[in-house]
Amino acid sequence: MKLDIVATSEAPAAIGPYAQAVRAGNLLFTSGQIPLGLDGTVVNGGIVEQTHQVFRNLQAVLKEAGAGFQDVIKATVFIKDMNQFAALNEVYASYFGEHTPARSTVEVARLPKDVLVEIELIVSLSVES
Repeated sequence: MKLDIVATSEAPAAIGPYAQAVRAGNLLFTSGQIPLGLDGTVVNGGIVEQTHQVFRNLQAVLKEAGAGFQDVIKATVFIKDMNQFAALNEVYASYFGEHTPARSTVEVARLPKDVLVEIELIVSLSVES
């Protein structure tokens, strides 16, 4: 199977040897996005601000692949403090609306650059994308 790399300058560059996303057939797998601005620095603020930035980054990657949040079939959320789960959920719901993909949420001890949240997605793409 041919794998196609998806990359956009509208989201922060990868901070390691990986792609922003990879397309395999009609599926898109995003790498975990953390709350970095385009300049590669962590955005200021708490879980709400950081989660919004993660979604802006994911939105840019999805757009490059010809997709949107309505095409997401699975999300995996890594959160530093499960006590912030409700605040994360409010932001999360604002991006998905009525569309509710499958999701796993895991509390972790530490994330890259000591951020509060990281999210990765699996997306269904149309054959033409």
